[in-house]
Amino acid sequence: MMKKIQLGKSDLEVFPIALGTNAVGGHNLYNNLDEEQGKEVVRTAIKNGVSLLDTAYVYGLGRSEELVGETAKEFSRDEYMIATKGAQYFDENDEEQISNDPEFLKEQVEQSLKRLQLDYIDLYYIHFPDEKTPKDKAVAALKELKDEGKIKAIGVSNFNLEQLKEANKDGYVDVVQLEYNLLNRENEHIFEYTFENNITFIPYFPLVSGLLAGKYTEDTKFDDLRAENPEFQGSKFKENLAKVEELRSIADNHNVGVAHVALAFYLTRPSLDVIIPGAKKPKQVIENLKTLNIKFSDAELERINKIFPVGGK
Repeated sequence: MMKKIQLGKSDLEVFPIALGTNAVGGHNLYNNLDEEQGKEVVRTAIKNGVSLLDTAYVYGLGRSEELVGETAKEFSRDEYMIATKGAQYFDENDEEQISNDPEFLKEQVEQSLKRLQLDYIDLYYIHFPDEKTPKDKAVAALKELKDEGKIKAIGVSNFNLEQLKEANKDGYVDVVQLEYNLLNRENEHIFEYTFENNITFIPYFPLVSGLLAGKYTEDTKFDDLRAENPEFQGSKFKENLAKVEELRSIADNHNVGVAHVALAFYLTRPSLDVIIPGAKKPKQVIENLKTLNIKFSDAELERINKIFPVGGK
């Protein structure tokens, strides 16, 4: 079993394969989700040593937090850690809005604590930046909650490099979570800063909703959030499938699936020490763990970089 990873400057140490839970109660993101199956996904993760469960208010507007919290209570508190995120609210027209106002964030944490049935949240993220709140002031509010013992580590998500620098002005940020995958490597320019400032970089959409898992064909149809994603449309979709297919020989060489090759590649990047692949079924949780068995040769890393260059073709 691989040793655990320290999250930024915090005292938290987690297994490098975490669990993304947007398919656990995220009814606004996926169709026809089975809540009991989602809870079994969480159970399977904890039973197999996955120590960090990643959720958010916006996954089912609190429902994911409720299900994750309810299931986690079946285990002792030292067997799991929970990360969640907040920043969204809905105005009088039911339009989603973003706020990083310090008092609003504090209230969001309190609401998440109730839904999760926890005394403290291990890692709390500001899910999205707003346009007006100074980012260091927003993070300072989370630092107050950390000092009170209500959260253990501070994260920001979807912040660009300048926003991250402002947020980390006082050195309080432990984790940044941004989109990063083989099809979108643009955020690699942040690695130098995160590495130098002891901030853990955690990628989301690591498998691009299954596209990098090698399980789709040109005939696959989508009726959920993937239907709106340009990566899944027309010639771009065909081009992506062809690239993914090129990974298959590397996967076969390690006796794993294509998804494992993508996930293992991420763990070779500086400051990227934790990945959060999602799972809709318990067996996918077990499958994700095979990632840690891969040790690439230099030639294989060079091959992956060539197939999926930074900035694309």
